[in-house]
Amino acid sequence: MTCRDQTPRKSQISRSVGEVGLAVALREIGRIERTLFTLEWLKSIDLRRRTNAGLNKGEARNALARAVFFYRLGEMRDRSFESQAYRASGLNLLVAAIILWNTVYLERAFAELGRQGRDVRPGLAKHVAPLGWEHIGLTGDYVWSSVDQPKGGSFRPLRRRDSMLAA
Repeated sequence: MTCRDQTPRKSQISRSVGEVGLAVALREIGRIERTLFTLEWLKSIDLRRRTNAGLNKGEARNALARAVFFYRLGEMRDRSFESQAYRASGLNLLVAAIILWNTVYLERAFAELGRQGRDVRPGLAKHVAPLGWEHIGLTGDYVWSSVDQPKGGSFRPLRRRDSMLAA
């Protein structure tokens, strides 16, 4: 617009109309994509199972993060944005460390079951999410004496108790 008469120039009108038209077109394409996905989802049992499995894993990861965070009563008491970002990053790092720890020990557990002669198919591991935390003390006193530590390059022994879910 010019300062004198406050009327828009032709280039400004055509540019804004073009941008609005593009936004409308993209929104409609998004609606078509969503409709096609919904129809495929309704038709395909396998797609529904995979979608639900992915959602369940996401919810399990969020539950783990909530369990770790609950020690602070679910509150972030830091006032500055920077401190809150550090605390959130720390929570993500801790959750990632727990998942890594679980992954390493799940791999060892699968290998041990294979050595015992149990039927452990290679594709079975992808159905087990390393998101449990029952074996991790989330609150309390943490004492790491050198006596209790495994020797360098070794791991703690796997637990040998039978699961209530085992058939």
